Amino acid sequence: MLHSHLTTLNAVSLILNTFKAEGLSSEALLAGSGISAADLNRADTRITTNQEMQVCANAVALKRDIGLELGRRMHVSCYGILGYALLTSATFGDALRLAMRYPALLGTLFELSLEEDGERVWFVAADYRESPAMAVFNAEFCLVSLKVICDDLLGHPLPLLAARFEHAAPDYEATYAEHFNCPLHFGARDNAFAFDRRWLDQPLPLADVITHQAMAERCRKQNVEFTGRQAWLGRIRQLLSAQLNAAPGLEGLAEQMNCSARTLRRHLKDLGCSYQELLDELRFEQAKQMLCEDQLPIYQIAEALGFSETASFRHAFVRWSGVAPSQFRPQHRPS
Repeated sequence: MLHSHLTTLNAVSLILNTFKAEGLSSEALLAGSGISAADLNRADTRITTNQEMQVCANAVALKRDIGLELGRRMHVSCYGILGYALLTSATFGDALRLAMRYPALLGTLFELSLEEDGERVWFVAADYRESPAMAVFNAEFCLVSLKVICDDLLGHPLPLLAARFEHAAPDYEATYAEHFNCPLHFGARDNAFAFDRRWLDQPLPLADVITHQAMAERCRKQNVEFTGRQAWLGRIRQLLSAQLNAAPGLEGLAEQMNCSARTLRRHLKDLGCSYQELLDELRFEQAKQMLCEDQLPIYQIAEALGFSETASFRHAFVRWSGVAPSQFRPQHRPS
């Protein structure tokens, strides 16, 4: 089963706005993601992390250090209700613990924790499970955005004592100093930055008990809905992934989900996708994996994914990725 869960359009919108100033069309950045312009206009649209990562991969292909710049733009206000709940927390420590309670609402791909180390505390992002090719981008994006959240909560920059990263130092290491004014360490066991533990007890300038209670309750309800949607989508993805060679169709999938086709269509619409878009996404993910790892000829891959003709598969793959399967394979096969 593919490792994917739901997230918001926050990061995707940020990427599009960042490159818009450089005159790059959204179509180029959305290529292969299955996200349409109409999806961007819906405030409640939910996408999968696979879709988000495709847009991020398109961005990294254009600018390798884009993770640092995007993280700098992820202010606490980007997180909706959760952002307001964090801002109105009593103390800095309370806000960080609340953020870690709702990783789905925060949209992080890491397990977050606070690790006490004598008189300092490490804000840790570990256990990354997504695409290895995007690990550096996601680590940079995550840590810089967490630092920005901390600064926004306090109303001034949080003094850092050190920062560490799992990846090796990139050739643009010098730009890290713009975001982390502290000693840097690469090739570490996880991604984290450290600050004086006394900051945890720092009262927040926008603390408000009544507002915080209301926002925290809304976060709880939103998280229940969000995780419920994730579980439901996970079941659909599991069923479809096992039947790519003979997809059941909307009616057949609805029967397997013990609901009507109308109900299934409505739920998928609420998730911001359609049956065909979800099927295409799963086929694309499986196609990339088979092209990279297997020695099967392309016509057998097409058959395994349920295409009656190899030409139809080639056409679909070009639409998803922008290149033909025969071009994709040598570019992405491990050396």
